[in-house]
Formats: sequence, C-alpha cells, structure tokens
Amino acid sequence: MKVRFLKPAQSEVNDTFAWYDAHSHSLGVQFLDDLDRAVRRIVAYPLANTIIEDGFRRCLLSRFPYGIIYGLDAETVIVIAVAHLHREPRYWIDRLLEQKINL
Repeated sequence: MKVRFLKPAQSEVNDTFAWYDAHSHSLGVQFLDDLDRAVRRIVAYPLANTIIEDGFRRCLLSRFPYGIIYGLDAETVIVIAVAHLHREPRYWIDRLLEQKINL
C-alpha cells in the first residue's frame, strides 16, 4: 500500500520537526520516529483507526499530541493532516475541498 502526504500535511510534518528540534536536539528525530511508526500501523491495518468524518480516520501518535488524519483510495493512504490534538479541531476540512478529495 502506498502512502501519499498532501502538501499541507507534509508542511505540518516539516514545521513540527523544526519546532521540536529547536527545543531539544533529538526531539525532532523522536517525533519523526513516532510518526513513522504510526504510518506503518496505518499501512498494516488501514481500517483499524477511529472514523472521525465520513471516510476519514485518525491514527494517534504514541508519544506526541498529534494525530494523522487520512483517507483510503484504492491502494493508497492519503494523509490529509498531521494535526495537533489540542489545537483547532477540523481545520483540515477545507483541504478536502481545495484538493478535491472524495473518498
């Protein structure tokens, strides 16, 4: 199964890595490791995570307060957002319209 990050989701990963890395030298790498483990769980068990919107699921990271918002399209996991769990919920909904994603 392929994994595709939307550009805004990839930007969130990059920004979050930079923020954590600026605060503690290895914390950014630890964030990426946690993200990688979550993505691997999604690929192995794509239907195992909680449905949060019609056709979209959220996989929580183990150590960091983030969730991967994703949808499934045939053999591809489409990552819509890597969302901080204590900030504005559902901010990523507009991306679905901008990217014209229907799953």
